Amino acid sequence: MKQNIFDNENFFNGYRELRNSGTNLNDLLMQPAMEETLPDLKGKTVLDIGCGYGHNCLEFINKGAKKVVGTDISEKMLAVAKKESAHPNIEYRQMDMAEISSLNMKFDLVYSSLAFHYAENFKKLTEDIFNLLNDCGVLLYSQEHPIMTASIDENMGHFNLDENGNKISYTFSDYNRSGLRKVHWFGEEVTKYHRPMGEILTSVAQSGFIITEVKEPLPKPWAVEKLPSIVKEYIKPNFLIIKAVKNKS
Repeated sequence: MKQNIFDNENFFNGYRELRNSGTNLNDLLMQPAMEETLPDLKGKTVLDIGCGYGHNCLEFINKGAKKVVGTDISEKMLAVAKKESAHPNIEYRQMDMAEISSLNMKFDLVYSSLAFHYAENFKKLTEDIFNLLNDCGVLLYSQEHPIMTASIDENMGHFNLDENGNKISYTFSDYNRSGLRKVHWFGEEVTKYHRPMGEILTSVAQSGFIITEVKEPLPKPWAVEKLPSIVKEYIKPNFLIIKAVKNKS
């Protein structure tokens, strides 16, 4: 399997503490935007790539999905999922996203939250997803925004402040240099892959999809009230969300 940083004890504990804080960007910004973009799930089959703790898998069942398969590279994540988000119609599998072509079933929705920037071969991934979807099936995924992943030197990406300490702009570099990036998070080195927006959208389209929505989510008033610093998203987006449909053959 590829890099599995989420099974590193220190990293896993740090990430879990962040996700449980209630004031993280995932809960306040990205997940609400993803939920707004979900198709009708009644009677549908769903694949969740990088399912993590399985919370979305359980939510899909609650929204009427008849079958959900959640895949993740992390044994620790899946252990939590099987405990906290178990259901007879949810199946969890430990699997690298590069291996999803081995799944022997079709899906109406392939969903992924903040996992695809870890994919080394994005074009193959989108082609594999296309082949796993039923006709008129939907791909809905989020990833770190290309502005976030661009800088080869992770210290290059930073906000610029005015004389009063207010964030007024953002500096980054290497936007059009695709490829591997190494950053540090929770004291550990993490490998990601950067792709400019054009490369991302072209890969999805050339895999056979019709792109129907592209979102760079902004915070709702309730989120700003809960975490005022989230207004920095108006300067520089953290997330990119893409929804695409597989045409009938």
